[in-house]
Amino acid sequence: MSEGFVLPRSGSEANPVRLAVLVSGGGSGLAALLRYQRAQRCHRTVLVLADKVDAGGLQHGRDAGVRSIGVPLPMNLDKSERREAHERLVNAELEAAEVELVVLSGYMRILTPWFVRRWKGRLVNIHPSLLPNFPGAHAHRDALAAGASVTGCTVHLVDEGVDSGPILAQREIEVLPGDDEEALQERIKLEEHVLYPEVLDRLCSGRISL
Repeated sequence: MSEGFVLPRSGSEANPVRLAVLVSGGGSGLAALLRYQRAQRCHRTVLVLADKVDAGGLQHGRDAGVRSIGVPLPMNLDKSERREAHERLVNAELEAAEVELVVLSGYMRILTPWFVRRWKGRLVNIHPSLLPNFPGAHAHRDALAAGASVTGCTVHLVDEGVDSGPILAQREIEVLPGDDEEALQERIKLEEHVLYPEVLDRLCSGRISL
């Protein structure tokens, strides 16, 4: 399970692990993390990246004084080359900012093996289901369609598969009668906003091993 994973160094309040947060949308999880980091922690967000220049989440980073930029896909390239070329642009920003851990927070792009290999063990995601149940982009819809009575969220390290890396933590919620996708999503987000910073504390202080 732990093959090829290299975890980040152990940080401290005096020398926190340098985080980049990657977003695609409004960035509510990013906003929650930045609020959490107002107190001294063993991790600090130094860079916010989005896959489009008008992603709403970028403003949360700017409001917190964090370098926050959109890195759109290079549409001038052939589609077969575009994906990895985009990730090379992202990687250049990460390296320039001396990032030590990449935090995916509502980042809707599936990463290539090239990128994952460079950051494996230092690349973490939160997914809105109890993995391995309901991987992929439609977790809420799939949970409801399956008649699940319990769902939740999962923090995991990213590997070359889709939502298949080692699980670091999970939190459950009950699926309520009458839940639709939006209601379920909002209740799970509340749990995500608590769980993700807690797991980052553990990961960045050396309390997680594989």
